[in-house]
Amino acid sequence: MSNEVAIKVDNITKVYKLYNKPKDRLIETLGFSKKRRSTDHYALNGVSFDVKKGETVGIIGTNGSGKSTILKIITGVLSPTDGKLTIDGRISALLELGAGFNQEYTGMENIYLNGTMIGFTKEEIDEKLQDILDFADIGDFVYQPVKTYSSGMFVRLAFAVAINIDPEILIVDEALSVGDVFFQNKCYKKFEDFKAAGKTVVFVSHDLSSIAKYCDRVILLNKGDKLAEGGPKEMVNLYKKVLVGQAPADLNINPDSEVYGDGKAEVFDIFIEDENGIRTNTIIKGTDYKVGCKVKFNEPIKDPIVTYTVKDIKGTDICGTNTMFERVDTNLGKDVISVTFKQHMNLQGGEYLLSFSCTGFEGDTFVVHQRRYDAVNMTVISEQNKVGFFDMESEITVE
Repeated sequence: MSNEVAIKVDNITKVYKLYNKPKDRLIETLGFSKKRRSTDHYALNGVSFDVKKGETVGIIGTNGSGKSTILKIITGVLSPTDGKLTIDGRISALLELGAGFNQEYTGMENIYLNGTMIGFTKEEIDEKLQDILDFADIGDFVYQPVKTYSSGMFVRLAFAVAINIDPEILIVDEALSVGDVFFQNKCYKKFEDFKAAGKTVVFVSHDLSSIAKYCDRVILLNKGDKLAEGGPKEMVNLYKKVLVGQAPADLNINPDSEVYGDGKAEVFDIFIEDENGIRTNTIIKGTDYKVGCKVKFNEPIKDPIVTYTVKDIKGTDICGTNTMFERVDTNLGKDVISVTFKQHMNLQGGEYLLSFSCTGFEGDTFVVHQRRYDAVNMTVISEQNKVGFFDMESEITVE
């Protein structure tokens, strides 16, 4: 490998075996049947690329394209099924923050544990300790077991350890938008310092503005294949073409959605539709889109209310509406109705979950006929994120 190359990914393939039934895995593993009981799923299919030392490379693609898989292979969390990986430099990864933390250890003990796992000596960690403590800014809680931390403190310490250990290669997977706004600002500043110092960075994000701002080169993945690589603007434009070309079959419905209610109605055929009328889980910020569902009535219901809500992946309710709020008549005298909500996408880039329901009133009593929590995920692609959940679409004048 050239001395200028920090990471060389050479024809990497990652295959998972999928089984229809749990017992099929056991039967195939023990060799009790000559018939193959699994199918192969290619998370990555012969992917190759180089990352030069001092270069910041972004990886983009839709959900299921293989982005996180390739990062986990680079960091050693996963092993490839085939192909060769060569690394020249010490790696720190911002993947699943705090994944290596021991819940029973104090924050201080976990700092040394994680530093040692990366390959640093106690003396080297000692030199970085004050930077880590200042960055995390959790005070004396660093001397308490991390199992007593709030989620915010946990993330702050995990991020501080990963980014202040001063590795030669930094791997980042959607981890720069953690904590409150002020901590996020600190994270981005540290990331810029890291890049300015000539470190090597591999960066995965749905926030295309960050990809365009920080990356020297971008790799576009789709369903395990590398489609292309090149300049950020060129790859972002190509990515949008991929999104437009997605087929309806790509819509990802949550099979483990929580469903409950009295059964007088059933919510089904949930969908998200982009501005081109294509069913997809991915919507581009600034475009028009639709969400909706069908409702089957098993019993007559007067004034049924059809609802949908949006929340982030942490479970925070962000927005939503329903046919009652919008003063839409749902008494159509049909066994099945189709309800569509059309709106303009001004959520920030990121991952969201949509829930749908059919509710109503029996006298003065509110009843749930069927509610489907977290029924479908929605990815918002943004070229420019602002503060908070929504873009206020401000027009700024300076005179």
